[in-house]
Amino acid sequence: MDPSPKPTPTKRSLMSSLMQAAPSSFKEDSYLLSTLKTNEQNSLKALKTLLNSSHTPVSLWGVDLLDETDERADVLLLKFLRARDFNPAHAHAMLLKCAKWREEFNADGVLEEELGFKELEGVVAYMHGWDKEGHPVCYNSYGVFKEKNMFDKFFGDGEKLKRFLRWRVQVMERGVRLLQFKPGGVNSIVQVTDLKDMPKGELRAALKQVLFLFQDNYPEMVARKVFVNVPWYFSVLYSVVSPFLTERTKSKFLIAKEGNVAETLYKFIRPEFVPVQYGGLSRAGDLENGGPPKPASEFTIKGEEKVNLEIDGIESGATITWDIVVGGWDLDYSAEYVPGAEGSYIVSVEKTRKIPSSFEGPVHNVFTAKEAGKMVICIDNTSSRRRKAAAYRYSVRKSSSV
Repeated sequence: MDPSPKPTPTKRSLMSSLMQAAPSSFKEDSYLLSTLKTNEQNSLKALKTLLNSSHTPVSLWGVDLLDETDERADVLLLKFLRARDFNPAHAHAMLLKCAKWREEFNADGVLEEELGFKELEGVVAYMHGWDKEGHPVCYNSYGVFKEKNMFDKFFGDGEKLKRFLRWRVQVMERGVRLLQFKPGGVNSIVQVTDLKDMPKGELRAALKQVLFLFQDNYPEMVARKVFVNVPWYFSVLYSVVSPFLTERTKSKFLIAKEGNVAETLYKFIRPEFVPVQYGGLSRAGDLENGGPPKPASEFTIKGEEKVNLEIDGIESGATITWDIVVGGWDLDYSAEYVPGAEGSYIVSVEKTRKIPSSFEGPVHNVFTAKEAGKMVICIDNTSSRRRKAAAYRYSVRKSSSV
């Protein structure tokens, strides 16, 4: 039984409406021609006719859109059609405008440029891991710009803003290059935007430019847009950009307030791919060492509940390594080793300690057993009434002398 108090009925606000919107309200296109409706097939044919009649070769992301033998061409054409409700003329105009922008912006060459944003890499905008369906995930966080010196350094004048926009396109291009553009394949990315400490007014103009630039030139490239650590004034920011968003774009939104980030992200991203600052097990650089990370097990700790995780069957001389993380922490944590032989003493591996909500886990530890037994990891949430998402993984390495 959930011990959390029941909220009193209130009128639904904009924020609550966004948070209660079903995350599955957006249905991603499979890009399989066999699934297209008759009018959609006709729109695709009409768009191809318009492209052929222009007598100008159009290539996007290295794909010749007039190549009938390349299935990637159909995927890209369908993206523009979907973005314009399958209106061939509107999709054609959008496509040509995008091609012109990419040429003038030199978008194909931006990945090779050194733009001088090393200190923002892995902090403000970066690709990190994949969701459970294989979509690459891009994380965005603008909290560093709350400091005036940082804001002035990157947004102090028009030239700096242009350079920042170019860098942001560079990050987006990295994500697009990970896509397959294949019917039934992975054809879009997931965007996670952290609103914690984001300046309320100063960044609006810059972020609106990023929004418009992506919406105009990267149609249907985002499968889901997740906002985390959402402050109370998000509804104000949302109201500013909402009139410029299509209903289809809005249907991709998912909202997670502060303290609920891990639980939200775990719904579609495995914990071993979620960055530690969002309640996951993935530290910076973990995914660059080659090979997939060790899978983790997810579990939920209810409010006022105490959970013991047991690792059984440990032999004498074996070494146990474990990582554990709890979204929002603010609970007691401890670990002990319980020998199997009667009369043996329990070993306190980690004494009980309070882990604050500000702690960016995971907790990592290694223990070598002197006798056979089991490891018991205790997560004590009895002082809190809030449910928390958690994950852990472990390995047991037998003694080399055995």
